[in-house]
Amino acid sequence: MKDIKIIVATHKKYEMPKDDIYLPVHVGAEGKTNENGIPLDFGYVKDNSGDNISKLNYCFGSQTGLYWAWKNLDAEYLGLVHYRRYFTEKKVDKDNRLDSILSRKQLEPLLDKYKVIVPQKRKYYISTIYDQYVNTMNGGKEELELTKTIIEEFTPEYSNAFDKYMRRRSGFIFNMMIMPRYLMNDYCDWLFTILLELYSRVDQTGMSDFDKRFCGRISERLFNVWLIHKMEMGVVSSEDIKELPYTEDVNWSKKIKSFISAKFFKKKYGASF
Repeated sequence: MKDIKIIVATHKKYEMPKDDIYLPVHVGAEGKTNENGIPLDFGYVKDNSGDNISKLNYCFGSQTGLYWAWKNLDAEYLGLVHYRRYFTEKKVDKDNRLDSILSRKQLEPLLDKYKVIVPQKRKYYISTIYDQYVNTMNGGKEELELTKTIIEEFTPEYSNAFDKYMRRRSGFIFNMMIMPRYLMNDYCDWLFTILLELYSRVDQTGMSDFDKRFCGRISERLFNVWLIHKMEMGVVSSEDIKELPYTEDVNWSKKIKSFISAKFFKKKYGASF
């Protein structure tokens, strides 16, 4: 039996999977209290224990959970999913969502064959990755250009992968992945070096709460940059990567309308869809 821990990032009480590979983690737990001033306790592990960056959750999102897992868990395999979004191998039963998620029995054979488990690619068709972010996010261009500058300063060997990914029209999003510990260590060490530097350089004065989540959104792009570089170096091959379907509730009509409005009418996103 493999030693697997997939954290389920959540900011509220929610029905959780019972399979022992899943570990619910309350992300952004630092400073959160109930109406009586008592620290919130959902009965889950909190991301403000041990070595953590929980206080940065407003900017990093679920990545404070990934940081916590990286620093505080010693499982052989680590992964990240979300309380309403999981990997699956079969058609999702919307009335019994938890029955559709990937189980240990389904996952272990995959880990014998693949190094990186990711969600099926999101395709943008009419926009590159760069243009999609710039068109939809306030300050998007400045954030991407600053990220590129930081990569060039700290890890210039990733610059080519960054440029390559920005020109593509599809990628792995949602900050979902499952990998063996040695790859997760490599990824997190690189990722948080870049993100923490980005966080320190962006002036957040006047930003909305939505816009302040830029580190979480940039990290979705950075996972692809890291993976492309590992493929260029021969650490990971295309045969080592397994794309899986995922459970998700999406208002596609609203999402497509917002995407088109951003691309053609320069209307930025102001909320998640």
